[in-house]
Amino acid sequence: MTQKELLYLEDAIKHEQNLIQICKNMINNLTNKELIAFMKAQQKTHKTIEKKLLNVMEDIING
Repeated sequence: MTQKELLYLEDAIKHEQNLIQICKNMINNLTNKELIAFMKAQQKTHKTIEKKLLNVMEDIING
């Protein structure tokens, strides 16, 4: 993997972490149960994506 590709992967991980934090902040400030459930689902989705990206990075480092 090229240096540029690794930097892109790092950026993607940081973006997912940022989105997770935004979801947390929204959940803490919402009162509507439906919106809270929606944001929790979004947070879960972004955690899954972050985990997959971290696994790719780990495979590159260890491979």
